[in-house]
Amino acid sequence: MASQESHLTATLLTSILAAVLGSLQIGYHTGNVNAPAKIIEEFFNHTWRARHNQSMPDHSLTLLWSLSVSIKDFGALLGSLGVKYLADSYGRRNSILIVNCLSVVGACLMSASKVSKSFEVLILGRLVFGLFCGLVMSLNPLYIQEVSPTNLRGAFATLNQVSFASGILVGMVAGLETMMGTEHHWAMMLSLSIIPALIQYLVFPFCPESPRYLLINQGEESKAEAALLRLKGNTDKVYAELEEMKEEAAHTQTGVTISEFFKKRRYKQPIIIVLIINLGSQLSGFNAIINYSTRMFQAKFDEAKYLTLGVGAVNVTFTLVAFFLMERAGRRRLLLTGFISIAVCNLLMTIVDSVLHLVPELRSLQVLLVFCLISAYELGPGPISWFIAAELFDQPGRPIAMAFTSMLNWGGKFVLALLFPPLLKLCGAYVYLLFMIVALFAFTFTWFRLPETKGRTFDDIAEEFRGAEGIPLHNKAGFNTFT
Repeated sequence: MASQESHLTATLLTSILAAVLGSLQIGYHTGNVNAPAKIIEEFFNHTWRARHNQSMPDHSLTLLWSLSVSIKDFGALLGSLGVKYLADSYGRRNSILIVNCLSVVGACLMSASKVSKSFEVLILGRLVFGLFCGLVMSLNPLYIQEVSPTNLRGAFATLNQVSFASGILVGMVAGLETMMGTEHHWAMMLSLSIIPALIQYLVFPFCPESPRYLLINQGEESKAEAALLRLKGNTDKVYAELEEMKEEAAHTQTGVTISEFFKKRRYKQPIIIVLIINLGSQLSGFNAIINYSTRMFQAKFDEAKYLTLGVGAVNVTFTLVAFFLMERAGRRRLLLTGFISIAVCNLLMTIVDSVLHLVPELRSLQVLLVFCLISAYELGPGPISWFIAAELFDQPGRPIAMAFTSMLNWGGKFVLALLFPPLLKLCGAYVYLLFMIVALFAFTFTWFRLPETKGRTFDDIAEEFRGAEGIPLHNKAGFNTFT
C-alpha cells in the first residue's frame, strides 16, 4: 500500500481537482433549469407580449422551452468535433483552459437575457455553453487518464462524474423557489457557474501538462520528465513510467486522421465496444428520468421538487460509491452490474406504471425504482462510458476516440430529450421496455467483448488490439475478471 500512497502528490491531486471544475459547471447548468422552468417560460411570454402586444401561443411556448433545454446538448454535439484538433494542437491542459472561456461567455449571455429582455440571448448562451460541454467532457477524462498512475486511473476518471453529479445537485438546490429560482433572481442564478470557471483559471495554469502528450506527441523528453517528477515526486517511478511511454511511442505512429481511425483494424473492436457502452448508457432511461423527473413526480406528489432533489442526492452518492469501487471491482464487473440492474428497474417500472391506476399506493414504489435506476446507472455505465475510450485506445487514437465518445453521449442525450415526451404519449408505460431492451443488449455485449482494463498500462491494453480482427477477448489471459 505504501507504494500506492506515494503516488498521491499534492500536484497530482490539485491537477485533477482543478480539471474537474469544468464538469461541475456542466452539472450545474444541467440541474438548474428543472425547477424554475415555469418562471423562465413566463419571462419568454412577457418578452413576446412586450414586442407583439399579444401572448405567445401555448404550443409555441412549449416548443421554445424544449429548444432552450435541448440546445445545450446540440451545442455539445458540435463541440465534440473540436476535441482532436485542440487536444493535439495545444495539449490537454491548455485546451481545457482555452475552452473554459466558452463557459464564461455562455453564463454571461444567459444571465444578460433578463436585462436585455431577449429570450434569444438566453438560447444563444445555452448553445455557447453547450459547445463547452462537448469539449470539456472529453478533454477532462483525456487529461486525467494521462496524468494518473495506472492503479488509480479509473478512480480519478470517476471524479469527473462525481463533480458532474455534484454540479447537478447544486444546480437543483439553486433553482428552488426558496433559493434563487425566483422571478427576481433566476438570471443571477444562471451566472453562478462563473465562480468555478474563474477558480480554474487561477489554479490550472500552475498544473503540469500531460507527460504522455509531451513525450509521444511532441517528442519533448525533458519536459515530459519534468512534468512526471512534479506529478509523481519519486525518481524511480518517473524513469519506469518514461520507459513505458517510450515503448508505447515505439509502437505507435505520430498521428491518425479521422478516416484512418475508422479504417484501422486494431481500432475496430474498441470502436464497437465504445459505441455499444455509450449508447447503452445514454438510451437506457437515465436521461429521461433526470430531464423529466419533476414532471413525472408532479402528477403524483405535491412536493415533486423535493423528490427531484432526492434524485440529485442519490446521483451524487452512487458516483462516490463508484469512485471507491472502481479500482477494486474493475470496470467490467461494475458495467455488468449496472446494466443488468437498469434492465430490472425498467421492467419493474413498466409493471408498476401499468397497474398504478388500480393500486395508487404503488406510487411510492415507483419513486424507489427511479432512485434504484439512478444508482445502478452511476455505479458503472454513467462514469465508465465517459472514460473507457481513453483506456482502450493508444495515444494517436485517444483524442478521436474521446471526441467519438462525446458525440455518442451528447447525441444520445439530445435524441432522448427530444423523443421521450412523444414516446411516452405513444407507448405509455411500455416506453420503459424499450429502455430495458437497450440495457440487456449492452449487458450481453459487455459480457462477451469488454476486456478488463483495471491496473493495466495503456500499452498493455493496446497490445490486445494491435493487428487483431475479431478476437473473442474474454478468452484471452488476463481478461476474465470473474476468475
